[in-house]
Amino acid sequence: MSERKVLLDGLSFPEAPRWHDGRLWLSDFYRHQVLTVDESGETEAVVSVPNQPSGLGWLPDGRLLIVSMLDRKLLRFDAGKTTEVADLSALATGPCNDMVVDANGRAYVGNFGFNRHAGEAERTTCIIRVDPDGEVTKAADDLMFPNGTIITPDGRTLIVGETFAKRLTAFDVAADGGLSNRRIFAQFADVFPDGICLDAEGAVWVADPRGNRTVRVKDGGEITDTIPTGSRGCYACMLGGGDRKTLFILTNSGSGPAAAEKSDGKVETLRVSVPGAGLP
Repeated sequence: MSERKVLLDGLSFPEAPRWHDGRLWLSDFYRHQVLTVDESGETEAVVSVPNQPSGLGWLPDGRLLIVSMLDRKLLRFDAGKTTEVADLSALATGPCNDMVVDANGRAYVGNFGFNRHAGEAERTTCIIRVDPDGEVTKAADDLMFPNGTIITPDGRTLIVGETFAKRLTAFDVAADGGLSNRRIFAQFADVFPDGICLDAEGAVWVADPRGNRTVRVKDGGEITDTIPTGSRGCYACMLGGGDRKTLFILTNSGSGPAAAEKSDGKVETLRVSVPGAGLP
């Protein structure tokens, strides 16, 4: 692997990176913006989301879906306008966070389960599925802080990081979008998974904000690679670039509302040998 390089800095808290249409898309929490940056560092502000954007994904027709964290809604951005797709507050017991959208346009959305910044006690919560017609259902329950989520290239397996359970959990995906056959993909001793992405060998890159690193893990839990990020927490990662061999790592000096005053979030990059695969 190559050395890390800084592609973009001065962000409040970058999260939810996605490689789409030749650019990296990401949410900058405390500036309430969805941004893009290309491989040369050119940026564009796409849309403002007043209640903090998080997970991003695209419908089959190319329209952008955005998780609105604090009001717990799923939004659609199209032709310069933002529209509410679904209100998730009846099922989401904490702020909504990451999301993956499958090839049929079904969105799987996680949530904190509790308000950690208000000092609430940890509790389990669910993954919420939003179908293309806006119907909202509970796809899976009893998850501890469901966070980064991916779907394998065949569309048959969904993997989610349970941050405070220190594990990656996998499900079979049925033709109708239902999740079943819950199992552990990887149980960690000291990795707290945040954002994740999948490569073509079936391994998962995992951002670990508490360990200040990104790790690559195989099904079963073997860690094959570790990328330290020094004094900075690593909160999300994505494989992209023209050949999908650029690993984008989103780092910050800390998390929470205080990060808004620092503006020291960064998008860092390095080259890896195995390209990305699957969704997002």
